[in-house]
Amino acid sequence: GKREIRGDIIGNGLTIFPGRQKVIDYSIPTFPSAVWLLARADSPVQPIKPSGDLLTDIRETKKKLSLGKTFVMDNSCLDPRLYDIEGKGYPLHRFTKSTNLNDIVPAVVKSESEMSLLDVPDLIVAMEKWSGQIKVIGPISEQQLMGAGFRKTSPALRQAFDEFLVQLQKDGTYMSLVKKYFRAAPRYHPEFFKKVSGGR
Repeated sequence: GKREIRGDIIGNGLTIFPGRQKVIDYSIPTFPSAVWLLARADSPVQPIKPSGDLLTDIRETKKKLSLGKTFVMDNSCLDPRLYDIEGKGYPLHRFTKSTNLNDIVPAVVKSESEMSLLDVPDLIVAMEKWSGQIKVIGPISEQQLMGAGFRKTSPALRQAFDEFLVQLQKDGTYMSLVKKYFRAAPRYHPEFFKKVSGGR
């Protein structure tokens, strides 16, 4: 539907999905992501044993969804329809207290849900903030990418943003920000960060 124009750039962590690409243009990727399943540290649900094959690990992680209530969020990167887990009999529960993904982990810690889907950037921060209180069960998605969003009528603005981002990557500013706010991210996505840092 039609909405009032309230800005020129969607600058938050916006995951690149085909449906969104129909209505907006994306910048070059700004950050890698994926969606994982997490649980409270004291949950009887145990992490999967990595097989070395991502698709196998995703299948094994999805099996864990049957073991307890799992928070999901519609119209976000945690939408269960994106990962073929909707309507499969899993006890999925919509997180509706807010639209802020940062509010999900505290709710899990308070035992409002056994588990939750969460994107990797938020999970990296949560693992530090809630250290010892949550654990990763396994991957729900393959690697995803995030980018800034632009109206399709703003190609020059998108190009200018891309040029700006490339310069930040070349001069080291980008990686200094990653190390400040998401210091564990390069460990989870080494290929992406090696590329954007020019191998540094």
